[in-house]
This record gives sequence, structure tokens and C-alpha cells, in this order.
Amino acid sequence: MHKIVVAITGASGSVYSKVLLDKLLTIKDQWSDLSVILTENAKAVWKTEMDNEGYNNYPVKMHTSMDFMAPFASGSGQYDIMIIIPCSMGTLGRIAGGISNDLISRAADVILKERRKLICVVRDTPYNLVHIRNMETLTLAGGIICPATPSFYSKPTTIEEVAATVVDRVLDIAGLTINTYRWGEYESAE
Repeated sequence: MHKIVVAITGASGSVYSKVLLDKLLTIKDQWSDLSVILTENAKAVWKTEMDNEGYNNYPVKMHTSMDFMAPFASGSGQYDIMIIIPCSMGTLGRIAGGISNDLISRAADVILKERRKLICVVRDTPYNLVHIRNMETLTLAGGIICPATPSFYSKPTTIEEVAATVVDRVLDIAGLTINTYRWGEYESAE
């Protein structure tokens, strides 16, 4: 059973975090704890992009970005997966620089030092050299950069289906078992 922390920053892409939380709730048999860090900027962006405050409706443990008493702020909490979705470039930079000034950067530091799985779903474009070097640093430290770059071979028809192409990839990377479109598992149109 996994212990998962999901961090939601103020980067654009609230639909990604919504779809991730929805999917994680459908596979409750694979995790024993699901905790969420939601920044104030993330709340504002969610309200702007989704026209609601749906983040309040999830039956999970919610933490503020300054809650350093959260169990995953220490390696003894034994959380084994952290997904930052969407991951702002500021958050990525602080993690790459070893700056643990909030719960997200502290939890990411813990995940890295314990050699567990950190997945950063960056959602920005274009990248500048600082972003690229921060992504390199995080990768060398054991983190995984998974850009919020959707695929289209499954022929998604809604924004949530497009977001799910990224989220399903994230869940695969996390080592969770999901039912999703797989390349080559379709009927030929010929």
C-alpha cells in the first residue's frame, strides 16, 4: 500500500490536479494514505480555471503550505510517492536549490533524500535555461520531470480526457495500476 502526497501549486492546469485526485479515489485499494497540499495560489487558479471550489470536496487530508507538522515533512512518515501537479517553475527551482521554505519543498526534499518517487508535472512553456537546468538538477537528484504534455492518439474529446492522457502517464510512472488507453491496443481502421 502506498502513502501518497499530492501537491498543487498555483501554476495553470488545475484540471490536471482534479483529474489526478478523481482517478486516485477510484484506486483506493492501492494506497493507505492520500494527503494533499494546496497553496493559496492554487486555490485562486482553480477558482479561475474551473469556476468552482471543488478542491474542498475531496475526502482526503488537506494541508496548508506552511503545515510543517504534516507526517510527510519527515522521512519517518514513510510516504513513498509525491506528485506535484501542476508544478510551477518557482516550486521546481526551490526544490532544485534545496530550499525547504514551505511544506511542498520540504516534502519534496524528504522524498528525494529517502530515495522515493518524486514526480513533477511541470506546466509552463517555453522553458528558459534556468528551468532546464533546474529540471536537470532535479533529475540528477532522483526526481522525475513529467511535462503536462498531452497525447492525442486515444482521441480525447473533452478537456478532462486530454488532461487524463497526462495523468494516466503520471500514475503509470508512480507505479500504480490503472485501466487506460495503451498504444497498439486499438482496432485498425484499415
